[in-house]
Amino acid sequence: MTTNPTARLSAKLHRRVCLVLTEDAVLAEELLARKKLSSEVAGRLSEKVLLIRPGRVDAVLDELRKMGHTPQVVNRGG
Repeated sequence: MTTNPTARLSAKLHRRVCLVLTEDAVLAEELLARKKLSSEVAGRLSEKVLLIRPGRVDAVLDELRKMGHTPQVVNRGG
């Protein structure tokens, strides 16, 4: 396999974002199936990681709690 040293990789940098990290892909699918949560998801970074829209952290946390989950906030910048 040969590589092209001039080839470019497309990447998008996100700063100060909220991520939802799930224990498995099935749970991520369950969250995406929920209308209130899926509208807050800006993208899916992997099968277990969801990128949340800016400014929507509280809405996502509230909805996760309503579903019976106990989300852990790792770092919440001011």
